[in-house]
Amino acid sequence: MDALDPERLAADLAALGGRGRCWVAYSGGLDSSALLHALTLAPLTRPLGAIHIDHGLQPAARAWRVHCREHCRALGVRFVARALALSPPPGESLEAHARAARYRAFGRVLGRDELLLTAHHLDDQAETLLLALLRGSGVHGLAAMPGCAPLGRGRLVRPLLGVSRSQLLDYARRHRLDWIDDPSNEVLCHDRNLLRHQVLPLLRTRWPAAPTTIARSAAHCAEAAALIDRQAGHDLAAVAGAVPGSLSVAALAGLECAARRAVVRLWLRRQGFSVPGRARLERIVTELLAARADASPVVAWRDCEVRRYRDGLYALTPLPMMPDEVLRWSPGAALILPQGLGELQVTGVEVALEVRFGVGGQCRPRPGGSRRSLKKVFQEAGVAPWLRPLVPLLFVAGTDRLVAIAGVCGCHQRDAGASGRLRWSGHPWGALGVFREICEVGRATGGLGAQ
Repeated sequence: MDALDPERLAADLAALGGRGRCWVAYSGGLDSSALLHALTLAPLTRPLGAIHIDHGLQPAARAWRVHCREHCRALGVRFVARALALSPPPGESLEAHARAARYRAFGRVLGRDELLLTAHHLDDQAETLLLALLRGSGVHGLAAMPGCAPLGRGRLVRPLLGVSRSQLLDYARRHRLDWIDDPSNEVLCHDRNLLRHQVLPLLRTRWPAAPTTIARSAAHCAEAAALIDRQAGHDLAAVAGAVPGSLSVAALAGLECAARRAVVRLWLRRQGFSVPGRARLERIVTELLAARADASPVVAWRDCEVRRYRDGLYALTPLPMMPDEVLRWSPGAALILPQGLGELQVTGVEVALEVRFGVGGQCRPRPGGSRRSLKKVFQEAGVAPWLRPLVPLLFVAGTDRLVAIAGVCGCHQRDAGASGRLRWSGHPWGALGVFREICEVGRATGGLGAQ
């Protein structure tokens, strides 16, 4: 029986349930070519497709895309290709940036209940654990690659983690497959290539079963990581903050240090952020917890900022710069805000408005109430200082008459009720629970200045 057995593949995939399409991450190389071919022979209960990612890093990339499309046509498999425009930020390796971009592209293709199958195998798993060891990773890193994980609206599945590279090569030769050899896989300046071509072959000369036993250690680490996450999940529920998605600083500080780190790691992963390295993680569980309640400390890395406000710890995508322009707005049409801050819609207001950011002023949040400074209104609404410069402030055009603080409140005359409704949608902080989607707008007609 082939190590890459179509019948076994079909049974393993059927055990996952569902009937959405199976997509193969198809580079055209040996591994993915063998997986795709075996799946075309398997009695699948799901339709089959292939996704090819063109990284644009090799002169032959266009020819590889044609190769993959023609092979899929010959096999009767649906083919989809996506091209990447890679631009890694300073300090990030091109390899890591390309990997992240590749999986984002895969995730955008996947529909609900669909699977992405990659051809990662036993030797890849061993290489991944060795790389994690050399980076000083904890048990989650040493668990290497999981067999199944969420991705986009579907799932990422690695059905070949028990199959070696040599077994895939035997399969491909026996079935006379035609595949692409990527010359970048031979470049030894890449860490994984060095392990693959020099370190693992040397280990095999002394320990022939090295890839198998190393992968077994990854499985043990995965079990340990699952147990840690189970306990961290209980602790996470106990330290939840008042605002959904936040953590209570006081409750988190009550845990021992190892438990704090486990909780923060799980909290970040559940919100879709990468877990930072040890140094930044230590800053979160020490510096941020020890900061004054009125301070605004932050720990930031590539895709995340962890910030504190009062007793709350928040994980956010990096905040944009405050818009410095004044936006003129005529009622009747939605206003798209700059910097990805969403859009505004208003009803019941007939005068021209202006939207400003980061300016001062006063507001009467309730008809008949007293006027308050914007700082006081923000404090009472629980809006953190680091969010305030990004909150749209609505003025009557050409005046200093403030009529609303988007997501917070309207600004009223002393005895007049609201005359309109403002909706702020698509902004990135809805999950914080401090912004209301719809708020009243102060009367924007003559006499508004007498607040």
